[in-house]
Formats: sequence, structure tokens, C-alpha cells
Amino acid sequence: MRVVEDVTGRRHLLLKRSTDSSLVRDPQTGEERYLPTEELTVRDGVDPLLTAADAVDPSIRDVLDAGFTERSLGLLVTLAHEPRSARALLEATDLCESDLLGLASELRAAGLVVETTVDGHRGYDATDAARQALGIRQSDGASVD
Repeated sequence: MRVVEDVTGRRHLLLKRSTDSSLVRDPQTGEERYLPTEELTVRDGVDPLLTAADAVDPSIRDVLDAGFTERSLGLLVTLAHEPRSARALLEATDLCESDLLGLASELRAAGLVVETTVDGHRGYDATDAARQALGIRQSDGASVD
């Protein structure tokens, strides 16, 4: 599999090549079609797997790029359902304060969690991008100040 560009500069994944036409896949839509081979330029040095990854929604890529442990992913899922105060998270888990702060900091650095106030206390909430990537809608009963 190689990366090619058409005359408009749009990148495609080259699946089959012949003299007259080549089968390409649009990495954004997954649509496969034949284009005239003479209108395609091979892009050497462009990783076809990175190009194929363009099909994944950017919010999902952000989650995947964060390099989660199961614990940090669990924290993100928990916050995506409902913002929680740091106090409530410490009471509900076996995390110490420094471990919680470390996980929350990693999620904040990835743009997936924000600091907020929950029931008058410092807490955390998942971003809309994180919820979208996880397919979770925030519960209506969340009480964020």
C-alpha cells in the first residue's frame, strides 16, 4: 500500500495500480474508486499507515494518543459520565492524592479533562471531545458549580 495524491492534492491510499486506472481509497471516508493512473503522483516517504489513520475522528485519536493505562482510561470514563470532586474520587477509589493528581494531569495535558468545581470543591470534568470519543453523554444530574 502506498500513498498517492490526485491532481487536486488530495491524498489516497493506492490499492491497485494498472496502466490506465488505479484503485484508491479515500482515507477520510473509506470510499474506494478508480482514478486515472496518469493523474496520480506517488508520495514516497509518506507512511500509508499514518495516512490510513486519518479515517479516525480527531477526538478519538486524542484519546488513543494519550497512551492510557486501564486506570487512567477508567478515570476518564468516570468523569465523562459525571464531573467529580477530587475528594469524591479519592473516597471512591484506592488512589492516593498524588496518584490522582498525576492521572488527572496527564488527562488535562491531553486535552481530555478540565479542572472544575463540583459541589463547592475542586474537581475534574471530561471535555466534550473526550465524551464524543468515548460515545458518552454527560448525565443530566451532574452538579458542576
